[in-house]
Amino acid sequence: MSARGINFFDKWMAEHLPKAMTSDPFAIRGLADQALKAAEESGIKTHEIEEEVGNVFDVIYDAMLHREGGMVEMP
Repeated sequence: MSARGINFFDKWMAEHLPKAMTSDPFAIRGLADQALKAAEESGIKTHEIEEEVGNVFDVIYDAMLHREGGMVEMP
């Protein structure tokens, strides 16, 4: 497990998702790509995040669909 990966991703989402108001899958794919690129630039490998949260696109997509707040139910 990578606490470093999940901490980075949580912080990245908190900083970037409030500014992004979209449910467009193509725009969300772009956000996922940005998050993974930022992680790589910080020395965090994709697998460090994905072993904790699963697919980054799916997590961001769920977050954008449930913008009203609360916990997203994971399958």
